Amino acid sequence: QVDLVESGGGLVQAGGSLRLSCAASERTFNAYTMGWFRQAPGKEREFVAAINWGPTYYADSVKGRFTISRDSAKNTLYLQMNSLKPEDTGVYYCAARLSVVTRRPNDYDYWGQGTQVTVSS
Repeated sequence: QVDLVESGGGLVQAGGSLRLSCAASERTFNAYTMGWFRQAPGKEREFVAAINWGPTYYADSVKGRFTISRDSAKNTLYLQMNSLKPEDTGVYYCAARLSVVTRRPNDYDYWGQGTQVTVSS
């Protein structure tokens, strides 16, 4: 069982930045593929970014603006979000799985409670 707790969401103007954090309870944090997903009102949960043992993966809509990273010493996953747009608004979730990276939410076994990001125009 892995407990994940997100933080860092908030209200920001378009063009601004936020950094999301996801603290993991599992001491073998490095064994997990970690991902960020988001869900806007009335829409399905969608892939944002993922990282496993080195390579990083991004949705086309955030490539060049968002950066995913992990700090093994702190058991923490990050998502640096720059040049935010109103369409980035949604609840952001971190997720974990003990296998290779996928972009499908249903492939992930552990989820945090989510943190709200609102980008005003």
